[in-house]
Amino acid sequence: MNAPIKYVYAFGEGGREMAGLLGGKGAGLAEMTRIGLPVPPGFTVTTEACRTFLASGAEPPELAGQVSGALAGLERAMGRRLGAPDDPLLVSVRSGARFSMPGMMETILDIGLNDDSVTGLAKASGRERFAWDSYRRLVQMFGHTVMGVDGDLFQEAIAAHREKLSVAADQDLDVGELVALTDEFKEIIRRATGEEFPQDPAEQLRRAIRAVFDSWNGERARVYRHREHISEDLGTAVNVQAMVFGNLGADSGTGVAFTRDPATGERGVYGDYLPDAQGEDVVSGVRDAVPLAELKRLDPASYLELGDHLRTLENHYRDLCDVEFTVERGKLWILQTRVGKRTAQAAFRIARDLREEGQITADEALVRVDGDALTRLMFPRFDVRPDDVPLAKGVPASPGAAVGAVVFDSATAHRRAAAGEQVVLVRRETTPDDLPGMIAAQAVLTSRGGKTSHAAVVARGMGKVCVCGAESLTVDPVARRLTTATGVVVSEGDTVSVDGTAGTVHLGALPLTASDVGQALETREATGEVTAAVLDALAHADEVRRLEVRANADTPEDAVRARALGAEGIGLCRTEHMFLGERRALVEAMILARDDEARADALSALLPLQRNDFVGILAAMDGLPVTIRLLDPPLHEFLPDRTELAVRLATAVHPDPHDRALLAAVERMQEQNPMLGLRGVRLALAVPGLVAMQVRAIAEAVAQRRLDGGDPRAEIMIPLVGTVEELRLVRAETERVLGEVAAETGARLDLPIGTMIELPRAALTAGRIAEVADFFSFGTNDLTQTTWGLSRDDAEASFVPLYLDEGVFDTSPFETIDQEGVGRLVEIGVEAGRAANPRLETGVCGEHGGDPKSIHFFHRAGLDYVSCSPFRIPAARLEAGRAALTGTLTSDTR
Repeated sequence: MNAPIKYVYAFGEGGREMAGLLGGKGAGLAEMTRIGLPVPPGFTVTTEACRTFLASGAEPPELAGQVSGALAGLERAMGRRLGAPDDPLLVSVRSGARFSMPGMMETILDIGLNDDSVTGLAKASGRERFAWDSYRRLVQMFGHTVMGVDGDLFQEAIAAHREKLSVAADQDLDVGELVALTDEFKEIIRRATGEEFPQDPAEQLRRAIRAVFDSWNGERARVYRHREHISEDLGTAVNVQAMVFGNLGADSGTGVAFTRDPATGERGVYGDYLPDAQGEDVVSGVRDAVPLAELKRLDPASYLELGDHLRTLENHYRDLCDVEFTVERGKLWILQTRVGKRTAQAAFRIARDLREEGQITADEALVRVDGDALTRLMFPRFDVRPDDVPLAKGVPASPGAAVGAVVFDSATAHRRAAAGEQVVLVRRETTPDDLPGMIAAQAVLTSRGGKTSHAAVVARGMGKVCVCGAESLTVDPVARRLTTATGVVVSEGDTVSVDGTAGTVHLGALPLTASDVGQALETREATGEVTAAVLDALAHADEVRRLEVRANADTPEDAVRARALGAEGIGLCRTEHMFLGERRALVEAMILARDDEARADALSALLPLQRNDFVGILAAMDGLPVTIRLLDPPLHEFLPDRTELAVRLATAVHPDPHDRALLAAVERMQEQNPMLGLRGVRLALAVPGLVAMQVRAIAEAVAQRRLDGGDPRAEIMIPLVGTVEELRLVRAETERVLGEVAAETGARLDLPIGTMIELPRAALTAGRIAEVADFFSFGTNDLTQTTWGLSRDDAEASFVPLYLDEGVFDTSPFETIDQEGVGRLVEIGVEAGRAANPRLETGVCGEHGGDPKSIHFFHRAGLDYVSCSPFRIPAARLEAGRAALTGTLTSDTR
């Protein structure tokens, strides 16, 4: 007979290696208990129990007995009984998923209070008001979270009692009002649900655990998981912990501390502290906390002890730690620890500092940063002049520069952002219900809270610009306006600039300037701690990565910038971009040519222009490979729009014969689906002289560069090949022209000739195609379109957002490669191609070449290089290095 599944673990039974089973919070509590920190005892109900509940709608049969057993152990450890009428044990019930989801699931405090035990708590604590305030909090929280009562009903009741006493805050309500308010809350529950608030502590505990399980599928939790790419099937653990109280007077309090600044990465202890308060008061931002350093004055002994524990935790986890604590009548308790969320600049600085301190290796430091964070650091910053006076100044909670129209609620932010508008969400303080608006906004601004408030923690995790605690602002969400201390009124829709680095807010749109990191990446010169940390991380990534990183570049200017940013060549040079602008007339002449001679004349005029383009690009990339793609798009793209031509001809007094010829050509070349029509290799075979002109331009450019003492390394790529016969024919023509130019110039022109794999058939027959190809470049943009059978532009404008919202797509297949479908075709192409041609070089030149997650896939698939836009090269270099370390190292940070 199989042993029963263990669904409940006392804190002393687990450790941080069990985060998948105990959740991040439970694993942290177990680890702190194991190393001897002062943790209030408790137990964890596992994620496996949650998954069973979510799948069946019922708790596992063994769970009730295991919870009862764990509770009995907790009661023995505390010397008190849950909900006893004299000196009762109270517990908190909190969620704790594998990955941090701050505020997205439920918490219920003060479980165990009822009409009898509230009196016992008052006597044991000697503070009647404290006891009734705790009971009021429980009834309110339990009624809303567990019993589903509209939370506004409780808030309206509180507001009425505050108005009755003419007081501004909940803490100003006296005992009599709290007793009356608690009774009123119970009546609200009775009217809304038809049942009484449960007096049985065991029932309270059972229903609270179930409510936390249910909250895994709550709307805000699902939105957050979707935004953070957290799997839907992980489930949450539930932590049941003995309550300790920070609201027992001046010698009590609660706070959140970081072992380093999560916004900047600076060494030192940072955080917030609230005297005579419970933990929820700090993170909610409802009350303004004092800096953690103030605890040193209020309670020197607790401050010194906290510092010791923080150092212990950072040394143990070898990372920035985020710690929640409570002081109960001079006794310090550590309630939670986790590897703290941090901004992009803090991530790089902390990783470098920990490496220099000997806490982690260079490999571990590289794993702890990522390409997305580096990209954010490359965004421009505000160009603020010394005489610029901000509207307000607050806490710089999450750095960056953002401009947008002011909005005052989450729904408006979501609606206006969906319409394409940039918005800034302004709130007194945010709550988990504001998550959709925070995701939609460019920045978040609050008038309350600090670096540990909900707004700050969530914004940092998402990489959103955030300024908190701008106390000089009066936010009026009803009137939909904010007012500054000097009387300036900013209404909804007005534009503001939010500087999350400086913690300032400015009226209007400030000008932008290049970021220090972006400039440092091009000059390779550090201008501060963060840029030095970025350069160090990239240097190590370059040492360990296997994948080369090349650029998609079509001009000498792009090539120069790409090389400065670390490109090791050009993986895609699009020749069609050289046919635009003033040269369009020559392309039109080629298309309108009535005979071979006229077409040859037009091509001859294009030849020197293309040659000069190639000379400039090859010079910029001297000594590095430059893969030049022959003309890919349909020729009609180089002609005027059909409707415009028809209107121009219809309205002209004397119609231009040239326009008539153009319209006839457009109508002749019109296709129902041009992206699957006459383009790429098909165009090369159908238009005499086109391939010869382009290949000659490349060959003559190579010959000229060699004559000038350069080291040009051009490669010729033939697009949209679907069968080996197409490639064989165009390769023969290419080699013929190369031979001619070699004979004319005396230059050696053994240029590699390869193809783009961008059709499923090409991937599936890659073995045959590789027999006549020197390299493959996977064009994953078109390969994604042709595999999925959709048009990128049309799909992203219509149903892709719906698919993302409904969970059909985790991410757009045009953003991150679809590993099961498109990725499998890439793997097949690489395997079959190399089997037929062991010297075959393989790379990718679609937009996926710059996507961090896709780069890890390309590394595993065995490609030789990725190619991306110049701006994305640093991030691609970093991720290629991290990909090389995958499987040997992991990171706890998300």
